[in-house]
Amino acid sequence: MDTKTKGRKAAAADGDIGNETRLELYRSQVELRYCEKRAYDLFLQNLIKGTSHLSLGQEAIAAAFGVAMRPDDWTFCTYRGHAHTLARGASMAGVLGELMGRECGLLGGKGGSMHLTDVEHGAMGSYAIIGAHLPVAAGAAWSAQYRGSGQVAVCFFGDGTTNIGAFHEALNFSAVWSLPVVFVCENNLYMEYTPIHAVTAVPHPAADRAGAYGLEAVIVDGNDADETYRVAVKYIDRARKGGGPALIEAKTYRHSGHSRADPAKYRPEGELEKWLERDPLVIYRERLRGLGFAEGTLKDVEEAAMRKVDEATATAKASPPPSVADIEKNVWADGGAAWRN
Repeated sequence: MDTKTKGRKAAAADGDIGNETRLELYRSQVELRYCEKRAYDLFLQNLIKGTSHLSLGQEAIAAAFGVAMRPDDWTFCTYRGHAHTLARGASMAGVLGELMGRECGLLGGKGGSMHLTDVEHGAMGSYAIIGAHLPVAAGAAWSAQYRGSGQVAVCFFGDGTTNIGAFHEALNFSAVWSLPVVFVCENNLYMEYTPIHAVTAVPHPAADRAGAYGLEAVIVDGNDADETYRVAVKYIDRARKGGGPALIEAKTYRHSGHSRADPAKYRPEGELEKWLERDPLVIYRERLRGLGFAEGTLKDVEEAAMRKVDEATATAKASPPPSVADIEKNVWADGGAAWRN
């Protein structure tokens, strides 16, 4: 870690994250929001086929952890993983291209929205099976511990995952072996279409289970990038220094339905409007203005983000679909069906 990064992390531990970090957090949140909105627009143009799961309203969590993590740390996320993948530095054209099924996509257009992966940037996959990636993240952390690499695995999942067996198994072994892994529950109140409180015996689905594994109960406002960043720095650094795993519950809210096909009519009247008042980007922009950031500086960030999205969109649109000749590539170890025989 360079001296500059060390200084920023030390400042975060003292509560003052510094204006440079704040601007980086804002830039990341804006890019994530604009890219997700563009993904929705492309879907309406019939350029993105099938379903996908947007994280509009949840950007502060991905941005905060993305900024807090070391380049060689690992991210494991769910099918709602566009933002987490981008936050690690993955190509925006690669993400949009993958959603559109184009050759320029992160996976050559063959993986789609729910399987985004960019190993070069530490994005170790999006997992469509609920809870499947928690034991995988624990395994990666075990590898880092064994090799003494100092890497940390950060695993994101939704509130519904806390009722899955893999959640409890991964937490248990991570605690027993004191693994360098940080589990982050993005509690957006709904497991698909079902309110999490309707099917869970405790008020806080992640934090209230932490004690069963000897872990601290950590709850953070997932719509506040500063607060989430401070928590991310604290527990990632602790895990890196041998302090073992952490379980963080980040309270947030998705602005849209579970997926493209979901109009979210199950939400109580007025709930969405109440949460829109706590839009993480609106909150953060107002905070930066209050801290003396010039309007021009913020507009520069926003305009640069839109240019980046426009350029990525143009690249993805110009890219062809993957060749039929590549249909067996990356399916078997040698790229062909012969391997299985």
